[in-house]
Parts: sequence; structure tokens; C-alpha cells
Amino acid sequence: MADTVTARTAPYRAVLASRIRAQRSYRLSFGVDLAASFLVSFIELAEVWVLFHAVQSLGGFDFRQILLVFGIADFCFSMADMVVGHCDDLDRYVRDGTLDVFYLRPQPLLLQLITSNIELRRLARAAVGLASIVIALSINDIRWSPAHVGLLAMTLIAGIAIFSAMFAWAAGIQFFVISGGELTNSFVYGGRYAATQVASVWTRPVKAAFGFFFPMAFTAFLPALLLLGKPGPSLLPAWLGWCTPLAAIWAWAGGLWLWRIGVRHYQGAGG
Repeated sequence: MADTVTARTAPYRAVLASRIRAQRSYRLSFGVDLAASFLVSFIELAEVWVLFHAVQSLGGFDFRQILLVFGIADFCFSMADMVVGHCDDLDRYVRDGTLDVFYLRPQPLLLQLITSNIELRRLARAAVGLASIVIALSINDIRWSPAHVGLLAMTLIAGIAIFSAMFAWAAGIQFFVISGGELTNSFVYGGRYAATQVASVWTRPVKAAFGFFFPMAFTAFLPALLLLGKPGPSLLPAWLGWCTPLAAIWAWAGGLWLWRIGVRHYQGAGG
């Protein structure tokens, strides 16, 4: 069984290894990319600090507590962006004819797209998110139990899965809306921004959109309520934090459905 899995994944691992070697070959460029990625994420964290420097609390959260939400959401998004983020560039793959090349290979199309690249510079952003999580867990009064440890581990895994699914949604939509990057950015990067904020202050339509249809509140806010022992707002009770894996299943079901009908719709680049 292990030998079969190893043999089937060998082409994907070979492609990823070549991409990693290519990025590390230009060390100065790679270092600049890492620094720029770190700076962008640090500035976004600074924006949150500036906001909470002006107010004591927002939506029942102070800066120490929102730091936990920001850290979990930023870390999960950065990891998903590193591995799957290039799926958002499907329009470029179509225009360049690269997608047609994928059709010639006897491997699943989506897996080829996912393993066609990896953005190692996103590791710098993930480092900011991970540091925020560690600091927030140390300065907040959390009554740790085995359930809390399991909840945190489950949240990190499911959060990465949810954000990855959003990139699959974006790729599926771009089969129909070429150059529709602005449209997909509204829920991919807009969703990432929403996930780092306090969902308590969202209006009902926003809660419906980014709480359930695009399940951004499940990536960090709802699990943070459980870790901090806080009650949830209307429509988003704290116990929903345990349902993060179900939100990930919903997100991937939608992403795979959009991808499937997109592939059926695709007629080729015309080259």
C-alpha cells in the first residue's frame, strides 16, 4: 500500500522539488521575497494594533484576544496560499496554454495544478501568524484541557483546508470568467481579511456571507471563542467552533463542484 502511494505521488513530488530548487537558486531574490512577505504581514498586524490602540475593546474582544484570532487566521491562510494560492492564477494558465499541457498528462488535472508551483516566500507570512498565536496563547487566560489542545490542532488543520478550498472555488469560477481575478479576490482575500476580524460586529448579511456561505468565521473566530471561554454573538454561538471540520467539508464540496463544472465547460485555449 505504501509503495503504491509512493509510486503514484512520485511525479507530483518531482515537480514540487524542482520548483523549490528553482526558488532557492536565486538566493538574493528569494531573500528579498521573504522580507517583503514578512513586512506585508507585519504591517497588517500593526493595523490591528493601531485600531485597538484607539479603542479598549471591539465586539467584546481586546487586543490580546483579537491577536489570537489574527494569528490563527493569518497562519492558516499563509499556509494555504503557499501550497494552493497559485490556483487563483488559472486565467494565466489558460491564456498561456499551460492548462492544455496538463490535459496531455495521465494525472488528475486539479492535482497537477496544485503541484505545479509552491510559494516558499509565504513562509515569512506564516511565521508572523505563528508568532502571534504563541504570544496570544501565553498572554490570554486560557484554562487548558485536552479538549482545548485538540480544538487548537483541529482548528489549524481545518482552517488551512477552508482557505485552500477558497482557492479551488476561485479556480473553478475562472473557467467561466476569464480575467475574473477581481471577482474571486472578493471572497479569497476579502475572506482572509474578514477572518482576522471580530465577527461580533458583523451585520446579519455579512454573518450569512462570511459566517456560513464562505465559512470564514469558522477558521479562527469561533474556535477562539471556545479557547477564551467567551459567549458568541447572535447567529454565531461559541459551540459552532467544534464544527470547523464540517465547514471545511462544505468548503471543499463547493470548490470541487465548481472545479468539476468548470472543467466540463472548458473548450481549450484555442492555440
